[in-house]
Parts: sequence; C-alpha cells; structure tokens
Amino acid sequence: MLGSRRRGGATPNLSQRREGRERYGAAVSDPNALDELAARAAAGDPAALDELLAEIQPRVRRICGRMLLYPEDAEEAAQDALLLVATKIGGFEGRSRFTTWLHAVASNSARATYRSLKRRSAERPTDELPLHVDPRTTSVIAGSRLDLLEALEIVGAERPELVEPLVLRDVQELDYNEIAALLDVPLGTVKSRIHAARQAVRPLLRIEG
Repeated sequence: MLGSRRRGGATPNLSQRREGRERYGAAVSDPNALDELAARAAAGDPAALDELLAEIQPRVRRICGRMLLYPEDAEEAAQDALLLVATKIGGFEGRSRFTTWLHAVASNSARATYRSLKRRSAERPTDELPLHVDPRTTSVIAGSRLDLLEALEIVGAERPELVEPLVLRDVQELDYNEIAALLDVPLGTVKSRIHAARQAVRPLLRIEG
C-alpha cells in the first residue's frame, strides 16, 4: 500500500466524550449542532473540542476513504486530519459550515498522505516495494483513485487553484455555494475553476481495456 507506515501519532484525547454529550446535548452529528460545538471549541473550550473530535471521526474516515485506495492509508490520513482539527480549530471562523471546513481539511490531509507515501516509496530499495507501489504506472480500474490523485498532483503543479474546488465538488460532493463560501471566492469563479480542472484532469486519467 505504497509502503504505508504508521507514524505513531496518537488519536487526539477523547476522554471527555461522555461529559461533552451531557453538556451540549445528544444530536451533535446534526450540522447545526456541529457548528455550535465547533464554535465553542474554536473559542477555547477543551470539553467541546474533545466532543467534536469524537463525533467527527467516522466522517473524517469516510472523507479520506473516498480518496485513498487502501484502508491503512486512509486511516493514516484520518488521524492526521483529526490532529489538524485539534490544532487548527481556532482558525475556524464560521464563514462556512463546519462540515464544509472539515471536508477541506480531511481532503487536503488525504492528498498530503498520498504525497508522503509516494516519497517514502521512492526512497525504498526497489526489491522491497510491493507490486502496486507506483500510482503512476499502476491502476486497478480506469479512472481509479490512484489515477485521480496522480492527475491532481500534475494539475496542481501548474494550476494549484483548480485542485481544491474539483476535489470538494467531484470527490466530496459539496454544493457549489458551500465551496464558494469556504474558499471565499465568487460562485462563478468556483464553477469556472471546476470546469477548467475537469478539462485538465480528464486526459490524464488512463483508459484501460
């Protein structure tokens, strides 16, 4: 799985999950409740942060799993994303829904994990590499996640502004308006970037018979 290795990072502290539920109520998986919980966490409430991290773990794993082919790699990305939420929550300003912000954080974490796995694979001796190590030459099906991630890296090297809107729309299936609010750009700009990204990515996805 691209030479994936656990980095030994611990899951953020969730010991106060039950206490957080009692304090903030039950239905925190609801987007409105998550927005409120995130606002409390961003304001420096540690109990709210613990509860938030506990509640979003399944969602973060699903987001990363949509982008990374192997479960171990998706789990590594998910743990990194949770750590980012824990350390960067103060930067959540409520300009978009918390779930929208979370999709961006987790998607970027998955892409960062992919780059790290490629780098680690390139650094290992050839005789130690698994058969499916190189996403540039290996594809399970046409247009697989490995092909898409590699295509995004190629497009992002020249047009980085195109990548995140495409991922949020076509992989994470966010609404155009959500993406515009998250990226703080006009709706028309979001749509044009997504269109341009699709045009750039399509010829890079291999077609296999």
